[in-house]
Amino acid sequence: MTVESVGPADVRTSEPPLAGGAVPLLGHGWKLARDPLAFMSRLRDHGDVVRLKLGPKTVYAPTTPELTGALALSPDYIIAGPLWESLEDLLGKKGVATANGPLHRRQRRTIQPAFRLAAIPAYAPIMEEEAHALTERWQPGQTIDCTSESFRVAVRIAARCLLRGDYMDERAERLCTALATVFRGMYRRMVVPLGPLYRLPLPANREFNRALADLHLLVDEIVAERRASGQKPDDLLTALLEAKDENGDPIGEQEIHDQVVAILTPGSETVASTIMWLLRVLAEHPEHADRVRDEVLAVTGGRPVAFEDVRKLTHTNNVVVEAMRLRPAVWILTRRAVTDTELGGYRIPAGADIIYSPYGIQRDPKSYERALEFDPDRWLPERAKAVPKHAMSPFSVGNRKCPSDHFSMAQLTLITAALATKYRFAQVPGSDPATRVGITLRPNRLLLTPVPR
Repeated sequence: MTVESVGPADVRTSEPPLAGGAVPLLGHGWKLARDPLAFMSRLRDHGDVVRLKLGPKTVYAPTTPELTGALALSPDYIIAGPLWESLEDLLGKKGVATANGPLHRRQRRTIQPAFRLAAIPAYAPIMEEEAHALTERWQPGQTIDCTSESFRVAVRIAARCLLRGDYMDERAERLCTALATVFRGMYRRMVVPLGPLYRLPLPANREFNRALADLHLLVDEIVAERRASGQKPDDLLTALLEAKDENGDPIGEQEIHDQVVAILTPGSETVASTIMWLLRVLAEHPEHADRVRDEVLAVTGGRPVAFEDVRKLTHTNNVVVEAMRLRPAVWILTRRAVTDTELGGYRIPAGADIIYSPYGIQRDPKSYERALEFDPDRWLPERAKAVPKHAMSPFSVGNRKCPSDHFSMAQLTLITAALATKYRFAQVPGSDPATRVGITLRPNRLLLTPVPR
């Protein structure tokens, strides 16, 4: 199927099949909550598009890369639905992650210069410093909590590169703690959308509200400190503070707040989750860790790895891409139809929610030989061309493509190279590397000890 699979509704189209297993009140939400990755992956066995019930809502689930790619590129669908509704408490309605239409286009124009490919080298010293500081902080035989360490480096790189503030040092742990609680609560709200029940003064709801308030307070502190400093470094926060709206007036405080939240929190969460998976890869696939080390030494001649080396580290890059294929940080996405349309030959009514899983798409045996096997060499040029279009889209596509894709890939490749060059890794008692599902995917509790090479 092609992009033409998305178009105006036709009298010949019909409703897609309803997946089995729905129960009163919860619909399929109980299955999605109990084993979400398996549930979303198995939908492909029931057709190219499947109908689901999440609480009282009927949602539609495309299961092929052709249809999810067409969906992301079509103007008939906007950013909305259960995922984004659950994220609005965090991201607001005026940030680039959740806005649609002209507002979204203006916001992308504002932030894009900070993420363009030509701008990335300016962040090189910070990325290099943080990657090497991460390895220098660890001691042989030390037990590393990969969750806190991954969040710490992801937050520091994002804050120092894009917000240019050392004030994030003291706030990194506070951010990590709040994010863990907020994302856990938002996931519950997405899969079981029971609305008013989440406003009751229950312990879990109070904990969620406290963490959310702390996150928003943190962002207000960052913006206020920049304004008070009078400084205007060439960074994303300066661009936001000097941005104009459609009438030529400065953008409002709420939009600045929402933009900073949209840049700082989801970016830190997704990058940190990917770093956790890369650490697991280095521990569980020592043969590829050794290949990364050998590649780095061949490129650097033994000096510390630098940003300028990133484009030459092809196997290291392939390790990162394969880790993101098998364990995409963003494993589920939602959209909403703005008009009566059709998808894969099925009628989609205006206002309908669409849900789909990059995790399921990127593990489809129709797209990948030995789909569940970790194989970075599948991204060698001669093999990668066999992968169907949109079967690997970790940063999405079209006008909703993550603007920080080059920024993220550069730091992930650099960090992986620095880690594999200095250490081997072994899991320690108490480690639980199994997948924990929330708004993003991460290991339950990954504990490693570094062994110097």
